[in-house]
Formats: sequence, C-alpha cells, structure tokens
Amino acid sequence: MPVKILMVCLGNICRSPLAEGILASKLPNNFIVDSAGTGSWHVGNSPDKRSIAVATKNGVNIQNQKGRQFKTSDFDEFDYIYVMDSSNYSDVIDLAKTPEHKNKVQLILNELFPDENVDVPDPYYGVANGFDNVYQMLNEATDIIAKKLIEKHS
Repeated sequence: MPVKILMVCLGNICRSPLAEGILASKLPNNFIVDSAGTGSWHVGNSPDKRSIAVATKNGVNIQNQKGRQFKTSDFDEFDYIYVMDSSNYSDVIDLAKTPEHKNKVQLILNELFPDENVDVPDPYYGVANGFDNVYQMLNEATDIIAKKLIEKHS
C-alpha cells in the first residue's frame, strides 16, 4: 500500500503545487504526493506560470497538475498532510473530526525550524524573486521530509 502525502496552501496554484512536485521528485514510486488548496478559486486550473517556471528551472515538472480544494475525506485518504502557513493550518484543523486527523497535519517549515511555526510566504502578490525563495524553502524542507519518509516506510 503506498504512503500518501498531501501538500496544502490557500489556492493550490503556487506553494502546494511546488511542494508536491519537489517532494515527489525525491521519493520512490511507493509514495504518492498530491496537493490541494483550502479555497476553491482555482479548482481545475494549472499552477501559476511563475511556479511552473521556477520548478522547470530546477528540473521539476508541475505543469500537468490541476488545482483542487481540500476536502474532509483527505484526512482518511492521506497519511501525512503538510500545510504552508498558520492560516492554512487553522483552516484544515477546523475540518478535522478526530484527534487522529489532527495529528496528520503539520506546518511544512517546522521540518526546518522545529516548533517555530514559520510560514511559507505566499509569493502570488510578492516580489519578483518570491517564487525562487519559496522554491528554496520547500526544497530544504522536502529534503528532510523525504529522508524521514524513506527511513520510516522503506
């Protein structure tokens, strides 16, 4: 049975598609990585062209992803749920029905900065190099996640 990991941000077009693509590129085939947004604005849309560009520049292909909204059944479907910021964390936790569901949810940058609850900044309205900065943060966090997952599930 594959191990399933879900990456969650607000719209599922910038941060979580990057996190999905980066982590998937580091894991063997017995892992499934997906992403979702807490909002519904971009359901069915491709990732932001700037996310696609920064991923491509770094050898990761995310252009075939399609945005979807987080749903309560994701708690049962996925083994691990990583959220990009404290607002996403609150939104996802509010949908959790059991302590087991809540225990699946973590802020992704707590992998780099344990218990500091650092947010991955949303690059959508940000500075020109915001997507590069987000890529580097997610790349570092997913290095740690991939290592832990492979050690635990291989």
